[in-house]
Amino acid sequence: MRQMALTHAIAGLGVLVFHIANLPLPWLLGPIFACLIAALLGAEMKGISFLNNAMRAILGVAVGATFTTALVVSMAGYWATLLLVPVMVFLIGLVGVPYFQKLWGFDFATSYYSAMPGGLQDMLLFGEEAGGDVRALSLIHATRVMVIVVALPFILKGYWGVDLSNPPGVPASTLPVSQLLLMLLAGLAGWQIAKAVGLFGASILGPMILAGLMALAGMLQHRPPAEAIWAAQFYIGMTVGTKYAGVTGAEVRRDVAAALGFCVILSAISAGFVEVIHLFALAPPMETLLAFAPGGQAEMTVLALIAGADMAFVIAHHVLRIMTVIVGAPIAARLFSQPPQD
Repeated sequence: MRQMALTHAIAGLGVLVFHIANLPLPWLLGPIFACLIAALLGAEMKGISFLNNAMRAILGVAVGATFTTALVVSMAGYWATLLLVPVMVFLIGLVGVPYFQKLWGFDFATSYYSAMPGGLQDMLLFGEEAGGDVRALSLIHATRVMVIVVALPFILKGYWGVDLSNPPGVPASTLPVSQLLLMLLAGLAGWQIAKAVGLFGASILGPMILAGLMALAGMLQHRPPAEAIWAAQFYIGMTVGTKYAGVTGAEVRRDVAAALGFCVILSAISAGFVEVIHLFALAPPMETLLAFAPGGQAEMTVLALIAGADMAFVIAHHVLRIMTVIVGAPIAARLFSQPPQD
């Protein structure tokens, strides 16, 4: 309990500092930086897994509530850029595995699941089952998510002039109680149904699907209120920062340094795909950047919501990326890790 209280206090201080300094996305970036600094200083912190999943459910409802018939029909037009997602994942693995294995000396399982741009929990689970270093995987993926989430707001604001200070929704007091109850139902029921059927990313995709169905049926007519989106940002940011709790100097020099180098590689690969899509005018540049940035699904959802991007486009590409990694990674890892037969 003391660790949880301390973690919340540190994350809250980060929000305050970011607000005072007028820095972008204080509710998301403030907790990330504050918890990261506290972890490096040796503070003992602890997140709340259930609350983190609940916050992801809020984001799922927020995305689903934006669905309209026209929007769903338009998703068929994404095929050209969607086809590039598995290609990007393959290229990342082709470059990333030798990078971690040859340059940093990680074993194959750790190298493979460090390179795969999938969800943190999934990569830790698969990596552990394959005999990889779970602690190294945790730090590498936390660093990947942190670097991308921190860099993108400054790119969006500096290059496109996106106003990231606008409220992400209307105040809760202005929404009908019936709408708030429908959002709660979509979040809880969608999450639990998706979990029961074994859907990956159940806490965000389940609520998104159920809220989307409600929106298409005309039942759900509003997104979750600003307070709920701010809370989601706060807990997601806090979760990213607390991944560094207990980090040692040796881990910083090896695991975190390796991850930072890989972020440069990831950025170059992603930028290449974004540039190709831009040159052939396949999609708007801002949406393309958000769709092909290999960050966490929840974090990219937050940024897309705040930036006012085409949610269907961004989410469709991230879901396909995560699905490609989850389905393909264990199979590919098993094939490539087997010694050649005599």
